Amino acid sequence: MRVIVVEDEPAMADAVARGLRRDGIAVDVAYDGDEGSEKLSVTRYDVAVLDRDLPGRSGDELCDELVAAGGTTRVLMLTASGSLADKVEGLSRGADDYLAKPFDFPELVARVRALGRRATPAVPPTLAAGDLVLDPARRTVSRAGRPVELTRKEFGVLEVLLAASGAVVSSEELLERVWDENADPFTTTVRVTVMTLRKKLGEPGLIDTVVGAGYRVPDALPAGTAAG
Repeated sequence: MRVIVVEDEPAMADAVARGLRRDGIAVDVAYDGDEGSEKLSVTRYDVAVLDRDLPGRSGDELCDELVAAGGTTRVLMLTASGSLADKVEGLSRGADDYLAKPFDFPELVARVRALGRRATPAVPPTLAAGDLVLDPARRTVSRAGRPVELTRKEFGVLEVLLAASGAVVSSEELLERVWDENADPFTTTVRVTVMTLRKKLGEPGLIDTVVGAGYRVPDALPAGTAAG
């Protein structure tokens, strides 16, 4: 999942970003509305966490731009304006959710994840390929009933590949969905992560390399679904 946090208080913005990253979410940060608008125009985000009171473009204006563009980015208004009237106004502009400061961080993570699920095509709660099972909600992976310990990036790559249901996923898409704007597009980080992921998953191998195109897990199915 790729998220942008647009918040003009750097300490707040960075704290939110760090917390979301600890939960395995790729996060970009903008400290004013104009920077946020620029990043939103060039990157497809699953969720935008917007402060309403921003220098430059306001959070309301950014929300208006996203709604007018008709994309799939979901909007969570994060603001000190917590009255019922403010919430109604924010939601009436097209925001998908509204959370007033101060907030409990676990609630923010839960709301961001819920919005992220609405921003992408629906996937089953558990993903599988052969004897491999991945549970996105519990952040667990097992193979043949035994737990497999993965890093956040390895888990993210595997989740994207399994959710693709056998389709090829390019390195560029993996970089966009699992990493953030600080990732070097010319780096070998995706290839290295896939290599270590393969080692941890063991034999027989599950991840195919499609030369010139990317990677795929041919047998990826919703858990409990029989192959036809």
